[in-house]
Amino acid sequence: MKPTPRKPATSAPAKLAKAPHFVRIIGGQWKRTRLAVADKPGLRPTPDRVRETLFNWLASLAGAGGGELPGWHCVDAFAGTGALGLEAASRGAGSVLLCEQDPALVAQLLTLKTKLAAEAVRVERGNGVTTIERAPVGSLHAVFLDPPFENTALYAPALRAAARALRPEGVVYLEAARRWSDDELSALGLIGFRYLKAGAVHAHLLQRAPDAAA
Repeated sequence: MKPTPRKPATSAPAKLAKAPHFVRIIGGQWKRTRLAVADKPGLRPTPDRVRETLFNWLASLAGAGGGELPGWHCVDAFAGTGALGLEAASRGAGSVLLCEQDPALVAQLLTLKTKLAAEAVRVERGNGVTTIERAPVGSLHAVFLDPPFENTALYAPALRAAARALRPEGVVYLEAARRWSDDELSALGLIGFRYLKAGAVHAHLLQRAPDAAA
């Protein structure tokens, strides 16, 4: 009698635990602080290399030395992990509003605010576009916009609202899946100032167009 062939050992596809993923604050008082990146659809923290370049640009505009942004008023409209807004706060920004819709991410941001004793930081659950629209005209030094790439409908209204909220010397950071053209930006009251591409990320630093209506 032939032995019954043994079936190859198989197992149900087990869910492998993903190793914790973190990004780090690059400069300022919380330098090297790790920020956990949750496994959430559309959550895409700005790459370290891009953030480092961005904050070098911002520090140059601030003109304070040491990478500082003293007294800046900022909104991180699609905060996610909070990497952009917390980086600004770490570098001395006077006020930073972190806006996020996902309740779990909001809870994570509130925990971080407490851990860091980040008095300049305010966390709000809500719609990023609406948050920018509520900002007083000409009140912000920096607006950080990095919504999920697939939510393309958010970009134009967020950019238009940001242009209105900017101080004359203020800037918008835009992160997108493609490069925005001068004509597209001009129609929203903005002009390109700096740009870089890193992998799939197109990073833009924008300023108010000189003739933009307040």
